[in-house]
Amino acid sequence: MQFPDPLIRGRLIKRYKRFLSDHEIDGGDVVVAHCANPGAMLGLNEPGAEVWLSPSRNPARKLKYSWELLRVDGRLVGINTSHPNGIVAEAIEGGNIPELAGYDGLRREVKYGKNSRIDILLEADGKPPCYVEIKNVHLKRNGRAEFPDSVTARGTKHLIEMSDMVAQGCRAVMVYLVQRDDCDRFTIAADLDPVYAETLTKALADGVEAICYSCTLTTEAITLDRALPVDFG
Repeated sequence: MQFPDPLIRGRLIKRYKRFLSDHEIDGGDVVVAHCANPGAMLGLNEPGAEVWLSPSRNPARKLKYSWELLRVDGRLVGINTSHPNGIVAEAIEGGNIPELAGYDGLRREVKYGKNSRIDILLEADGKPPCYVEIKNVHLKRNGRAEFPDSVTARGTKHLIEMSDMVAQGCRAVMVYLVQRDDCDRFTIAADLDPVYAETLTKALADGVEAICYSCTLTTEAITLDRALPVDFG
């Protein structure tokens, strides 16, 4: 995924009301940027952190900037949760996720379950449809990428619906996309959301699959990097 326009460098002043953030951009101006991340963003809210914002191409948009990246311990981390679906779709189409290869059709945001939409639906003649749910990961603790960083009732609902699709004879795959490149494995933050952890354990027993990939990040693009070992023990 290429950023369509050059990003603007700045420093974080504060994040507030979940979706708003103040930044001092190079040159001294203070701007308000949209923070497309509903999570707690643990460890990613330090005032003074180096950040990059994307300018909006929509002149009618109220907020002219979106917060995209920040630097933590010298490494870039992506915080915009609207990007993972596109990054994964691009990687599937490029043949870069072997676990999801061999499908002819890829559709996004397809209705399923109880008033839900699956992130990606993969289809091919002679194969059961494959439902792909994508979760953004940015939390790092003890060298490991972890999800979630706060309670996610919506995420738990998705796991239940994925199990239902397996029961109907479909394939269902959870893809955890880590928007950072400094983690050596992936696990579930059961201490932050024990219900999600328990529901995932049941979903895996039901036949739902789970894979994790990290990303390569620059101020020009975010692309799929490598598979991370998953540890749900």
